Amino acid sequence: MSVTDPIADMLTRIRNAIMARHESTLVPASRMKIAIARILKEEGFIRDFEILKDAPQKTLKVYLSYTGKKEPVLGGLRRVSRPGLRVYAKSREMPRVLGGLGIAIVSTPRGIMTAQQARRMNLGGEVICYIW
Repeated sequence: MSVTDPIADMLTRIRNAIMARHESTLVPASRMKIAIARILKEEGFIRDFEILKDAPQKTLKVYLSYTGKKEPVLGGLRRVSRPGLRVYAKSREMPRVLGGLGIAIVSTPRGIMTAQQARRMNLGGEVICYIW
């Protein structure tokens, strides 16, 4: 199977797993996907993730987080910058998601981080996705 946008594929797999109330989901691993999963864990949107070293490619197992009533912590995911339309933001123009309730994940020269971290470090970059 050939996927033209692997990040959108990852976000869709997580979105589908949340809608089906699964405990975890599997995603083909890459450095960018691992960095996005690390941010999601730090911000409390997912419970945990682990890297499974299966042959021929590594797989990322994402453990989803729910509240006590089996409501997902992750309300929504939206891919912003796509292969056909890249979206960039300067440090002063970093987006705020839902007035600060969500996060924007950006790719900067110093790595992948939240828009808030990039704003503090005075860095611009490519806006990858919004999470709320």
